[in-house]
Amino acid sequence: MTITGRASGETFDVSNKIRAYIALTKPRIIELLLVTTLPAMFLAKDGVPSIALMAGTLLGGTMSAGGANAANMVVDRDIDKLMERTKGRPLAMGVISPVGAAIFAALLEVAAFICLWMVANLLAAELALAGALFYLIVYTLWLKRSSSQNIVIGGAAGAVPVLVGWAAVTNNLSWAAAVMFAIVFFWTPPHFWALALRYRDDYKAVSVPMLPVVSTYNTTVLQMLIYTIVLWVCSLLLIPVGGMGLIYIVVSVVVGAVFVWQAWGLYRRAKWTSPMKVFHWSITYLTILFVAIAVDVVIRHH
Repeated sequence: MTITGRASGETFDVSNKIRAYIALTKPRIIELLLVTTLPAMFLAKDGVPSIALMAGTLLGGTMSAGGANAANMVVDRDIDKLMERTKGRPLAMGVISPVGAAIFAALLEVAAFICLWMVANLLAAELALAGALFYLIVYTLWLKRSSSQNIVIGGAAGAVPVLVGWAAVTNNLSWAAAVMFAIVFFWTPPHFWALALRYRDDYKAVSVPMLPVVSTYNTTVLQMLIYTIVLWVCSLLLIPVGGMGLIYIVVSVVVGAVFVWQAWGLYRRAKWTSPMKVFHWSITYLTILFVAIAVDVVIRHH
């Protein structure tokens, strides 16, 4: 659909503009965050939460994560223009102005806070806002361009949706929520460093000190392997802490073993694996693991 301005005669492609604003929120990343939110709600409820609560929490979480991602693009628009992986982003291409994107991000955060407060509770709303601010201030503005540990510390923001989901149901936090937070926290470095290995030259060109840029291949993949092993241990820790059943036990053991095997393959420079294979498997891993949490809860209560 197009609309032509009467005064200037300029043509604005409304559908493209809408798509650009949606792209600002990084929908594919949000999908992964929501995959961790909903199972956390199932485990917190020890059953199936109400449809209204699940829908409202997911909507609020989507807006909060989307606002944080849009703000991230505003800050990173200078380097996004130079990186092959990100040069097609709306701000890098000039489709949306930085001011417009910043206002959009702020509005999303306000809407997310109100939504979560009204549908769930104040704690869930505060956690979501804290996660967004941590991602913007600690990761994007501070660590990303100054420390090789940027994704380790800053990646904690990506684990906050687990806490939001838990708090939305219980209005408090627990050890089970902390373990799920740890799962996502320790998952983030091997997940992102696999991508950074593939796009090492991109990050090097814009002086972003991702670990593969400032360290050797062997150092990077060794750290990936260590984090993957710790991740596997954390996933198994949820069994006693969260009272998980057979479905989750089997899934966590199997998919964790595959992830460790993939990381070991990178370390040994095995021909059957590659950084992007590890990256894609990491996404599959997190999805399967958290779906298993929800399925386990449902099966145990029917």
